[in-house]
Amino acid sequence: MPDRQPGEAETLPRSRETTAAPRLELRVVAEGGREVDRTVVLDGDFFRIGSHPSNHLVLDDPRVSRFHCHVERASTAWRVSDAGSKNGTFVAGVRVREADLPSPECTLELGDSRVLVLERPAAVSAEVLEQASFGELYGRSLPMRKLFALLDRVSRSEANVLIEAESGTGKELVASEIVRRGPRAKKPFIIVDGSAISPALFESELFGHVKGAFTGAERDRVGAFEAANGGTVFLDEIGEMPLEMQPKLLRALEAREIRRVGETKTRSVDVRVIAATNRRLDREVNEGRFREDLFFRLSVVRVRIPPLRDRVDDLELLVNVFLEALGAQTSRHLFTPEVLAEMKAWEWPGNVRELRNYVERAVIFGTAGPAAEHAAAGSSTAPPAPIDLDVSFREAKEDLVASFERRYLAALMDWAEGNVSRAARKAKMDRMNLHRLVQRYNLKGSGSLRD
Repeated sequence: MPDRQPGEAETLPRSRETTAAPRLELRVVAEGGREVDRTVVLDGDFFRIGSHPSNHLVLDDPRVSRFHCHVERASTAWRVSDAGSKNGTFVAGVRVREADLPSPECTLELGDSRVLVLERPAAVSAEVLEQASFGELYGRSLPMRKLFALLDRVSRSEANVLIEAESGTGKELVASEIVRRGPRAKKPFIIVDGSAISPALFESELFGHVKGAFTGAERDRVGAFEAANGGTVFLDEIGEMPLEMQPKLLRALEAREIRRVGETKTRSVDVRVIAATNRRLDREVNEGRFREDLFFRLSVVRVRIPPLRDRVDDLELLVNVFLEALGAQTSRHLFTPEVLAEMKAWEWPGNVRELRNYVERAVIFGTAGPAAEHAAAGSSTAPPAPIDLDVSFREAKEDLVASFERRYLAALMDWAEGNVSRAARKAKMDRMNLHRLVQRYNLKGSGSLRD
């Protein structure tokens, strides 16, 4: 893709600017059942709360999990997300998995602790890059310009990076841009897709094996770490790594040496590791599926890619980028102001990948808008959407399932007039599971759900 917005002579000036940084005051009024008065003021847009010392707010409460929840600045409000805590996160007495916080203040109940959350005027500035693209990443929205500034700094370092983002947001693109602009740009860049590896072959994929090490090992094989020596290994979907494999990866990171399967001698390696996941690794740590020490070793720098629903102002820019990539600039007339307004109201659970596929379908069918979406999704009168073989089977399946779930649940909740219990009986599913799914897709009207 080009490094400029389609239709423009060049991108916006590549200059550094600053914007007011979000600021929260977290006032602890009860801790472990004891009345206290402790205040922490934080600048930024993402904060973790829990009992582990690494959290931004640490609570001395045996009923608070190590990584209990986090609070982040979304497009219109502060949002709290439970991290799979044992005893739950409550807002105004209601247990939530994820919820926008009422403004200007509210109370979080975590275990036997209560935290008053207050938004305060900004006191410091956050750096942004005034440009519409960062290599093959595009966006004019504030979340993306903040991301560009972070990536610009991260790419010049040698630190390990953990990219956390939903499916379809462009995790591999982010990793590629970090490497392309970094000190190891001319060195090997090896990608390992954790979702596509059999658990039994994980060690061989990363570290290699010698002939005869196991059934089917007919010759020596170099693993990803050895092949990337001097360069970078990108561990995509690190959350899929089997628990028994994680100590071996941790040792490789700490000792900078690996041992091929079936071999006794060690081999020194010099690699930078960039890992990515669509899972919440703090939740995985709480539930015992991911090692805490490996989590911290990988997340020297944490990069969070905003979902498309939190940067809908970038939709028109992205549509133009995809049209130019398809060589279909003449189809821009399909995306009228009315169509773009409708698109901004959608949730896009498949994120930028879903948008790209939508634009391609619109070009094929010659129409954009809800009618085109439903036709391309598989009506009996429309031809099936083309298969994109550049997308893995797992990712394509996730997009299809997410699209089906959202459309089914939207119709179901509309039929039930927002009554969760009635909807659950109709769908023959667990009420709490339905409630979690409705919250996950942030369906319109979910704020008026009732039992």
